[in-house]
Amino acid sequence: MKIIAGLGNPGRGYENTRHNAGFDAIDRLAFKYEIPLNEVKHKSICGSGFMGNERVLLMKPQTYMNRSGEAIAKALHYYKLKPSDLIVVFDDVNLMPGQIRVRLRGSSGGHNGMRSIIYCISGNVFARVKIGIGKEDGKTLSGYVLGKFTRAESVLLDEAYSNAVSAIELLISGEADRAMNVFNKKVKAGEKEDL
Repeated sequence: MKIIAGLGNPGRGYENTRHNAGFDAIDRLAFKYEIPLNEVKHKSICGSGFMGNERVLLMKPQTYMNRSGEAIAKALHYYKLKPSDLIVVFDDVNLMPGQIRVRLRGSSGGHNGMRSIIYCISGNVFARVKIGIGKEDGKTLSGYVLGKFTRAESVLLDEAYSNAVSAIELLISGEADRAMNVFNKKVKAGEKEDL
């Protein structure tokens, strides 16, 4: 079994904001695999189902971003899973809008949700799919990440969510190296990688 958690903030006021890219990617994954997100447990909105032969739990923690680790640690403990059974999808201001990056371990990179997860599970060896949201000079970081996507960004992010789903599929099927080879290249906005 694998846990796939998308990071974001709960509530209508945060819908379609840059910081909720992880939630949006989970929605895309749930739609593709017909996994209803209709359970409330582990301080999260969840859905369980299968991706191929692998049982998965999709999670959207409802703890607010800075406490995402509480929900994820609770789920890992409940299912007696290791951090290596976890895939986290989240926004990254250090990537251009629409880019994605796959990593199997690492630091928080300054992301508060990731910092919370690393602290709560006492480790950093778990897969992550980063979705680029870029950053804008002259705006505070919090003001930027909590802002809504522009129309042009939304087009790029739509493709990024599809690519994130493809990356997660490769991770689930044990093809982490391929996922990194395909998605960690510097790709110009609007270009598509062949799988």
